[in-house]
Amino acid sequence: MRIFHDNRRFFCFGVMALLLLAVGFFQSWNLMFQIFNLCLISAVMALGVNIQWGYVGLFNVGVMGFAALGGLSAVIISVTPVQEAWLAGGTRIVSAGLITIIGAGLIAFVRYKLAGKITNYLTVVVGILTYFAARHFYIPGAGAVEAVNPALTGYLGGLGLPILFSWLVGGLVAGCAAWFIGKITLGLRADYLAIATLGISEILILIIKNEDWLARGVKNVIGLPRPVAYERDLQASNWFINLAEDFGADIITFSSLWVKVSYSLLFLGCLVVLLILFELALKSPWGRMMRAIRDNETSAHAMGKDIVARKLQVFVLGSIVIGIGGAMLTTLDGQFTPTSYQPMRFTFLIWVMVIVGGSGNNWGSILGGFFIWFVWIESEPVGLWLMELITSGLEEDSTLKEHLVRNAAHMRLLTMGVILLIVLKYFPRGLIPEGTK
Repeated sequence: MRIFHDNRRFFCFGVMALLLLAVGFFQSWNLMFQIFNLCLISAVMALGVNIQWGYVGLFNVGVMGFAALGGLSAVIISVTPVQEAWLAGGTRIVSAGLITIIGAGLIAFVRYKLAGKITNYLTVVVGILTYFAARHFYIPGAGAVEAVNPALTGYLGGLGLPILFSWLVGGLVAGCAAWFIGKITLGLRADYLAIATLGISEILILIIKNEDWLARGVKNVIGLPRPVAYERDLQASNWFINLAEDFGADIITFSSLWVKVSYSLLFLGCLVVLLILFELALKSPWGRMMRAIRDNETSAHAMGKDIVARKLQVFVLGSIVIGIGGAMLTTLDGQFTPTSYQPMRFTFLIWVMVIVGGSGNNWGSILGGFFIWFVWIESEPVGLWLMELITSGLEEDSTLKEHLVRNAAHMRLLTMGVILLIVLKYFPRGLIPEGTK
C-alpha cells in the first residue's frame, strides 16, 4: 500500500495502459484506438469540469449544453454555405440577430447610465420593441431557409473552413455563453447554480433540436469534413498499399487503424497542451488564490478578492475547455446529432470522471476520463459475457435467461454505481487526490 501511495499517479496510469493494451491484444487494435480517442475527449471535458469544481468549487450541471455548443461550432465552421438558403432567408435571420444584439446593448446602456424606476420602464419598453422587431425578420426568414430542399439541406450551412478551426471557435462560443450565464447565475447558492445551469443546458439543446435553419435540427448534419485522411484515399495510394504489405496487414484494417491513430495524435496533442497550461496555472499565484476562494470565501473576500468576478473567470475558462471537447467529439464522429446530447453521457459521466479521478488534480481528472469511459464501453460486452456464463446452465427457452441476457446492457449503469461507491468509501478524495505528485 505504501508503494501505491508514493507512486499513485504512475501506478494508476500504468494500470490504465495495461487495460487498453488488453483490448488491443484480446479484441482488436481498431477498437482499442477507438476507445482511446474517446477517452482523450472525455479527459478534456473532465479537465474543464475540474477547473470549475476542483479549482473554485462551482457546481456546473450544464456540461451537456457547452459540449453541444462546441459540436454546433464544428458544423458552422466546416460545412460549406448553402447558397440557396442564404438567398431565401439568410439576410432576414442575420437582421434579426443584429436587432437582438442592438436591443441587448441598449438595455445594458440604460441600466448602466440610469437609475430609479425609469430604468425598469425603459428596459421593458426596449425589450418588447426588440422582440417584435426581431420576430418580424426572424419568423419568415427561418421558414424560408428551412423550406429549401429540407431533405438534404434546409439550413444555412457554415463557412467551409477546416474543421480544426472549430475547436477554437467551439471554445470561444462556449466561453461567451458561459459569460452570459455566469453573469446571471454566479450570485446564486451552489444548489441554485446547479439547477440554473441544468435548466439553461436543456434550453440550449431544445433550441438546437428545433431550429432547423441552424444545423438541421433532429435531421442531423452528416459527412463533416475530416482533418485526417479518408480510408478510401489511403487504400488507393500506392505508398500506403506498399506500407501495408511491409507490415503484412490487410489494407482495409490497416487504413482504418491509420485514421484512428491520426485522430489520436491530434487529440493527444490538444490534451497535452491544455494539461501543461492548467498545471502552470494551478501552481501559480492565480491558482492559489482560486483554491483560497474555494476553501474559505469569507476570508478571501476579507483579503480584498472579488469573489464573483473570479468565479466568473473560472466558469468561463472551464466552459471553454468543455466546448473544445464537444468540437473534438463532433470532429471524430463526422456528424452532428443533437439527440445524442443526453445528461447521462455529457453531465453525469463527466462528473463521475472528476470525482473518481480526484477533483482539484488535473492528472486525476484525466485518469478519471480514461478509466470511467473505458469501463462504460467495456462493461456492456463484459456484462453480456457474464450473463451468458451465469445462465449457461439454464434452458435456451428459459424466460429468466432471456431476460438477463436482454438486459445485460444495463450492467454499465450498475457498474458505474458500484465504482462510485467503492471510490467514495476507500478513496474519498479520488484515485489521484489534490496535492499528489
